[in-house]
Amino acid sequence: MIKNLPDCPVETTLSLISSRWTVLILRELFTGTKRFNELKKSINNISQKVLTSNLRSLEDNGLIKRTVYAEVPPKVEYSLTEIGSSLKPILDALREWGENYKENYNYENK
Repeated sequence: MIKNLPDCPVETTLSLISSRWTVLILRELFTGTKRFNELKKSINNISQKVLTSNLRSLEDNGLIKRTVYAEVPPKVEYSLTEIGSSLKPILDALREWGENYKENYNYENK
């Protein structure tokens, strides 16, 4: 868990989800529990090392949970926690804003 959170709530939120990869991982987990390889396949151009690092960070911050099953080979699944799920309206708003921007921004007038 982050120990020294910023005073500003917006800065706190950004410190937790500001990574491009973090947002994409959360996006994938909003549809349900995923295994590592499912996440890797669904997120273009993310390396195994970066995915592992981001998953650990999300887990440390309490946004996702990691479930390990006692099997051979080991089975590990990732899912959102309640607080992680509460980010959905924020990411939905980002998606909606991005769609609106793409539809309405005239690149030729730039």
